[in-house]
Amino acid sequence: MSRYQPPLTLTTKMLSLIAEISEQIGQLTAVDERLQTPQLRRGNRIRTIQASLAIENNTLSIEQVTAVLAGQRVLGLPREIQEVRNAFAAYDSMPDWHPSNRADLLHAHELLMSGLIDDCGRFRRAGGGIYRGDKLVHMAPPPSRVVHLIEDLLAWLGDSDWHPLIISCVFHYEFEFIHPFADGNGRMGRLWQTLILSQWRPVLAYLPVEAVIREQQDDYYAHCQQRINWLSRHLLSSSCCKR
Repeated sequence: MSRYQPPLTLTTKMLSLIAEISEQIGQLTAVDERLQTPQLRRGNRIRTIQASLAIENNTLSIEQVTAVLAGQRVLGLPREIQEVRNAFAAYDSMPDWHPSNRADLLHAHELLMSGLIDDCGRFRRAGGGIYRGDKLVHMAPPPSRVVHLIEDLLAWLGDSDWHPLIISCVFHYEFEFIHPFADGNGRMGRLWQTLILSQWRPVLAYLPVEAVIREQQDDYYAHCQQRINWLSRHLLSSSCCKR
């Protein structure tokens, strides 16, 4: 049993949104066979990868991402091309992973960041934070606390009986607060949220939710920052800071 419980109170608005989203997902699942053709799955996966990397300032277009994955020569920065190849390998490996497994989390990061940073597949060993341009907007917990915080979060993830829609959001926000890796935390958080949701409804493995986030990127960052700020204040003013 996880000793950690996220500082969250379920509200009637949350429950209403869960019911509404679940109904829409149910309708989508009803036509799953028609939607989930190999061609559409690949197209949606390409949109997912392109959007998630674009959030991290990768400039490759949908057409260029498609060409990279087809093995064609693309005029682009080597790092950006490597990011695409890594992301496709990571998303393609999702069915083999369990969301609460630490080894799977580290393997996912290794795939996602291979050839991009030295510490791929390892938790950060130095300070970290979230920047918007040159401005530090969140100072992450010190590296000495990362393993403990992640283990608590993964244990909660494995034990929680909350609705997967809530679980995936809580995980995403807390993961970004912990900022456990030297780089790649944003794309890892989105990947792991997709993994959690896909184990609730398989159709969600191929819906390009990241494309929606990309279209509403300012709101996405604003909500993430609002939640991270709240967590920071909560941890400083409660016994949660001792976990």
